[in-house]
Amino acid sequence: MTSKKKNMKLKGRLKSYTQTSLYLGFLLVAVNLLVYILDVSSGLVVTCFTLFYFAITVSMLLYNKPIIMNELVSFATQYGQIQKVLLRELELPYAMLDEEGRIIWTNAYFEHVVHRDKGYRKSITSLFPSITKEKLPDEMEEVDIDIVYEDRNYLAKMKRISMKEMAENSDIIDGHSYDGCLIAFYLFDETALKIALQEVDDQSLAVGMIYLDNYEEALESVEEVRRSLLTALIDRKVNKYIAALDGICKKIEKDKYMVILRKKAITLLRENKFDLLDDVKTVNIGNEMAVTISIGIGLDGLSYAQNYEFARNAIDLALGRGGDQAVVKTPSNIIYFGGKSQQVEKNTRVKARVKAQALREIISDKEQVLIMGHRLGDADSFGAAVGIYRIAKTLDRKAHIIINDVSTSVKPMIELFKNHEEYEDDMIINNQQALEFAGSNTVLVVVDVNKPSITECPELLHICKPIVVLDHHRQGTEVIENATLSYVEAYASSSCEMVSEILQYIGESIRITSEEADCMYSGIMIDTNNFMSKTGVRTFEAAAFLRRNGADVTRVRKLFREDASEYKAKADAVSQAEIYKNAFAISTCTSEDIQSPTVVGAQAANELLNIRGVKASFILTEYQNQIFVSARSIDEINVQIIMEKMGGGGHLNIAGCQLNGVSISEGIGILKATLDRMLEEGDITI
Repeated sequence: MTSKKKNMKLKGRLKSYTQTSLYLGFLLVAVNLLVYILDVSSGLVVTCFTLFYFAITVSMLLYNKPIIMNELVSFATQYGQIQKVLLRELELPYAMLDEEGRIIWTNAYFEHVVHRDKGYRKSITSLFPSITKEKLPDEMEEVDIDIVYEDRNYLAKMKRISMKEMAENSDIIDGHSYDGCLIAFYLFDETALKIALQEVDDQSLAVGMIYLDNYEEALESVEEVRRSLLTALIDRKVNKYIAALDGICKKIEKDKYMVILRKKAITLLRENKFDLLDDVKTVNIGNEMAVTISIGIGLDGLSYAQNYEFARNAIDLALGRGGDQAVVKTPSNIIYFGGKSQQVEKNTRVKARVKAQALREIISDKEQVLIMGHRLGDADSFGAAVGIYRIAKTLDRKAHIIINDVSTSVKPMIELFKNHEEYEDDMIINNQQALEFAGSNTVLVVVDVNKPSITECPELLHICKPIVVLDHHRQGTEVIENATLSYVEAYASSSCEMVSEILQYIGESIRITSEEADCMYSGIMIDTNNFMSKTGVRTFEAAAFLRRNGADVTRVRKLFREDASEYKAKADAVSQAEIYKNAFAISTCTSEDIQSPTVVGAQAANELLNIRGVKASFILTEYQNQIFVSARSIDEINVQIIMEKMGGGGHLNIAGCQLNGVSISEGIGILKATLDRMLEEGDITI
């Protein structure tokens, strides 16, 4: 050990400091030479002093060097021990891992947190399953992972420490080809911080809007002297409910309320599935019609104003989907609750008249009209498009209907207009032609769909201004934005019904041909399943209007006669149906030798509802590398919310969705899993 200390050499400032006396000695030699030049005797005296100085200096260097080395080694040893003790007793959970994530050293506080002994040498994944080998840091990066351990929240930090330099300087191993590392692992307890942040978040304000869906209709169903009592009971029910949540409720109109709640209260509402929707229905003082409400909630916005805007959007969405439901809108998500009842038909046609006048003005301001429905258009989509075509022609505007794939259900209707002297050859065009026609002087009218991704030509939505939307489907998360005129009424039986009403208010000079009347009448018949489903007073009034204008029931019936192969496919789908949970009929429809298998599937789904005990039917059809699901019900099950869970939508009793990248059997599995989950969560009941 002594010989090693003698061989040790100083460097840097410490070396310069210890050798300063030698450097001064050399300076003294130079001075001595200068003195010799001036006087020899004086030079001898200085020489004697110089020799004495060098003797003393060298002796002190040789004597003090071992002492200094001993002191340095002793300090380094003690310093290392102190560091080790401090790290061991540091009140921060700390561990060292190898490259594979195996624990090789822990400090006392880490052992206290994880309740393991000092010699614990298993993988870090055994303690924290979320920290897998793939999540260990690469190169010299630092990785942060949020973990929960024993009901406490931690931020785990991991940093890679290279051991190459240490190995290269080692006297024990050959480190020239070694490139190993260690991983420093820290745990920061953020439980208190998370709780504090959660408390702050829970206290943030949310804005809500509550609308009475059928206020006027409910009041009309009771005696006039009792109407004020009905209103008072509803007010009391709503105010008491919001007050129980420590919220503020203010009536802003006769059928509208504005509420202010804490975010924590919204969580409670969501857990209770917005049971206020059902509570209000219990108000009954002899009114024949139960009162229903719609709720729109906006939260997590950057400001109160943004939360209010979210609430407005949410209530519009709830009303557009038929009412009797709650919608919660955040910057990144929209959540739906309720929507289990059929929307009540409005008896007044004021809205239809206002929309008709607005549509007339919009079309009159432009030179050309493009009309499109949804992909794989059906009778309702084409019939509504024909009605808009007639409006455009009456206003002396050029009009085109966009259809790409002609299904068997629509083909007989299209044949009515081909080679007809009254209709131009470019009445029906495809996507490519539509994009060529589109421009700033073109109106785009979208019928029978409000979901942009499934329109015939989504690109037109970014090219044409203005845009008009006429639809009877309940709105979902994906809607056509920035529409100049949006007329979406979920209570309407079909788009053809809505267009038939608009036609009556466009102008007295309008004349509908028998072919056009047949098409619109066909659309109403198909969407109402021959006037058996979702049919109201206004539906029959629209049908009567079309009959007066030349629609013929016999001709319409002939339009929908089926091929033998289609009839057999429908019968086969019905015969092979599986009754799931004693309430759901599930079957598949073949697409072989059938031009429009999705239409046949929809018809088969309607047929399955005739089986006693079946509350909802589902037909899966493989077509164009997709699985099309047609869902139908009568009144007990809301198939719309089921299809929305699977990425689709529709009506309370007519809905559908499309599945990509799955087989028929996998699609049935997804459907059954969705039904099981919704039954378990109480979203549907049987």
